[in-house]
Amino acid sequence: MTIEFYKYQGTGNDFIIIDNRHYFIDKNDTKRIAELCDRRFGIGSDGLILLENDEISDFKMVYYNADGRESSMCGNGGRCITAFAQHLEIINKSTSFSAIDGVHEARIENGAVWLKMKDVREVNTFSSHMFLDTGSPHHVEMVKSLGEFDVKSNGAQIRYGEPYGEKGSNINFVENLSENRFGVRTYERGVEDETLSCGTGVTAVALAMHSSGQTKSNAIQLRTQGGELKVVFRPTNNGYEDIWLIGPAVLVFKGSVKW
Repeated sequence: MTIEFYKYQGTGNDFIIIDNRHYFIDKNDTKRIAELCDRRFGIGSDGLILLENDEISDFKMVYYNADGRESSMCGNGGRCITAFAQHLEIINKSTSFSAIDGVHEARIENGAVWLKMKDVREVNTFSSHMFLDTGSPHHVEMVKSLGEFDVKSNGAQIRYGEPYGEKGSNINFVENLSENRFGVRTYERGVEDETLSCGTGVTAVALAMHSSGQTKSNAIQLRTQGGELKVVFRPTNNGYEDIWLIGPAVLVFKGSVKW
């Protein structure tokens, strides 16, 4: 079967996106999904996203990591599929869509895609790091000289170590750039490498920096290897609500491939 695909990127976090409303893709074929994501033998991406029909929202997002396995929520992927849905004329400038962690609101304003993330009720603080779930699990750790830091080896060691074990966690290394701006580099599980950007990761960093008193702002700029993102939120007595991830989502190219 030959299928049409679209390649999108959000601050360098790139995805193969397929309109699966009319195809009959074997979603259990993890080997083929991994092959398509391979940067030397396939199309190349950090993950693959299927857009499907949904009974309770405008569409459904099904996300797979580059290893071919279905994964938890992907923030930049959510922004990219919103731009894709607009391209398909499924939506105009606002939408709600279903993902693995529930229904998300999104809107497009002045070239930026705003994605509403799930509420966060708990930020766990430890001596060397913080941990929270923003749709995906995230370890957040402050480091010095972020630009020279060995993200891949240090990230892998933490990802597979205690207390995360086989399931693992995404690992974010953070440097304070100013009162409301932070540099972030992320090792992503499922990709098993550093990615140029991670949407749920920068969301986790923004909330962790506020929770730990590194900033008093509720509008945080995050500099990733692939570009700038912004996270705005509302602190409450029970965590954080009205959390929005904001940034670009760009169509790179489209093509066809045999499944």
